[in-house]
Amino acid sequence: MNVRRTLQLDPRSVFFIIFATIASFLTYTSMYAVRKAFAAGTFQDQSFAGMDYKIWLVIAQTIGYTLSKWLGIKVVAENTQQQRPKYIIGLIAASILALLAFAIVPAPYNIIFLFLNGLPIGMIFGLVFNYLEGRRSTEILVTGLTITQIFSSGFVKSVGQFFIHQLGVTDRWMPFYVALCFFPILLLSVWMLEQLPDQSPEEIVLKSERGPMPATARKAFVRTFIAGLFIFMLSYILMTAYRDYRDNFAAEIWGGLGFSGNASLFTTTEIPVSLIILLLMIFLQRIRNNMRAFLFIDLMGIVGALILLTATTFYACGYLDPVLWVSMTGVGLYIAYVPANTIFFERLIAVFRYPGNAGFVVIMADFYGYCGSLGVLLYKNFGKHSISYSDFFLYASFAVGALLLVSQVFSGFYFYRKNKKQQPDKAAVPEKLSLAGV
Repeated sequence: MNVRRTLQLDPRSVFFIIFATIASFLTYTSMYAVRKAFAAGTFQDQSFAGMDYKIWLVIAQTIGYTLSKWLGIKVVAENTQQQRPKYIIGLIAASILALLAFAIVPAPYNIIFLFLNGLPIGMIFGLVFNYLEGRRSTEILVTGLTITQIFSSGFVKSVGQFFIHQLGVTDRWMPFYVALCFFPILLLSVWMLEQLPDQSPEEIVLKSERGPMPATARKAFVRTFIAGLFIFMLSYILMTAYRDYRDNFAAEIWGGLGFSGNASLFTTTEIPVSLIILLLMIFLQRIRNNMRAFLFIDLMGIVGALILLTATTFYACGYLDPVLWVSMTGVGLYIAYVPANTIFFERLIAVFRYPGNAGFVVIMADFYGYCGSLGVLLYKNFGKHSISYSDFFLYASFAVGALLLVSQVFSGFYFYRKNKKQQPDKAAVPEKLSLAGV
């Protein structure tokens, strides 16, 4: 069977959706295996310069990953279809080699290799998103990509703890072995992504034309939406920083709550979150009017903030047990974060019929988000050493929930008014905008 030809016949078919979703899910899960497995190790009784050794590892990788996002703004915006698979495989392979060096070089001198591990892979998300954007079923397709940030993070840490507790692999070697196990899956999944056809004429009418975006076009886009992007970036920074703290220090948070050494806990608490997000994204995909979908995304952010605040309040008052509370923080966070992470910009471009690609602005948002994540790490570890991981997570849940609620309200109000001042939603207008005209 010619897979590419079959996919071209009907981009709306169940086969197309399942194939593309599996491809993106496996690709990003493979990247997560390279990035997140080390977080399953505790690296106990190790320190450097008076601070926990693992903290240095997390900070080093986050700095590298953040810089990668900045470099990726140009790469993701301007890459061609021919360059894309080479970038994905080459960048992840370089990151795996950094993990090998991390295992060989003794601590604390190997900290630099976690920085080098993060440096190539920060742009993978945007490159994979380039395959999926601008399609009639983008919301469902992107679900396979974004759910990896929920499910695969816990899954990879579970695999890492299995290597440590069941196979007896040391904390230093475990990340490399886990990454190596996922590399064949990466090769298969990138091949699958390469089979996806280009946008159909119908998809261009519905979602606008997608393609490489030069620097002049990127600057014009930012100038057009500067106020709304600023408000949105504030909420995105909060969500990314909170998500990364929750992920990077999951083992320590669970330990502070009285649960340690339970590898399955990382995965089981995130499964219901993944299912809820999947259902919401399927519903969102069925909203054809781009502006209504855009406002629904903002509403999801408001609901997510309310869930986060309510669950944390109930836990602090003793009405929720720790496992349910952590699960509910995941629900609140990811209801807001998943659509903001991808579909917000996908629908933004569709609403205003802006030619280009959403991948560039997705990775730009990620850059600022990870700057916030890095700021939280530095504050937690250099500002208030006495507070525990679980207590800091509790206070952060209150703060992020409140600030997210306010910023989401203002963001929705801005874009609604801007759309009213300009032309109405053109989702059904049969015109094709050229990237050359930007």
